[in-house]
Amino acid sequence: MRLRIRAAALAAAATLGLLALAACDPQRLSELKEGVSTEADVRDRFGAPENVWDEPGGARTFEYNRQPAGQVNYMITLGADGRLVAVRQVLTPENFAQVQPGMGMDAVRRLLGKPAKVTPYELKRETHADWRYQAAPNQSKVFTVVYGPEHTVLRTQTGEDLDAPEFKGGK
Repeated sequence: MRLRIRAAALAAAATLGLLALAACDPQRLSELKEGVSTEADVRDRFGAPENVWDEPGGARTFEYNRQPAGQVNYMITLGADGRLVAVRQVLTPENFAQVQPGMGMDAVRRLLGKPAKVTPYELKRETHADWRYQAAPNQSKVFTVVYGPEHTVLRTQTGEDLDAPEFKGGK
């Protein structure tokens, strides 16, 4: 029993830590300047990236995931010279529209970043990956990609984020 309570407390603390981290993001982003900021500046403000993606011409994109508690995922691209090229919040309807049947799991991860939750449904031979995002103020949604047994997209769906504060009695 004690172990369960301690595990729940640790999970709650981790969630609060992620929320606090995400709350600081606008300030940290405003401190970065395109063409000026360096990899050291990005790492100083955001820490180690969740993933690093190699780009053509020697550029690299750092993935900063704010899932499962947050509603954004950032891709920060540094040019071959190590200077900031772009900062993108990738959980957008435009990016969701790019996810098409037949697309591989790795390509979706590259486009959207790490999902908030991955749930296998063995009997259906499907895996559902969920990304939490903000569709509008006080309108939290979940974008779900349904993969088949070959780890390719079967379909996508969007629904209300029932874990969001507005559905839990919060603001």
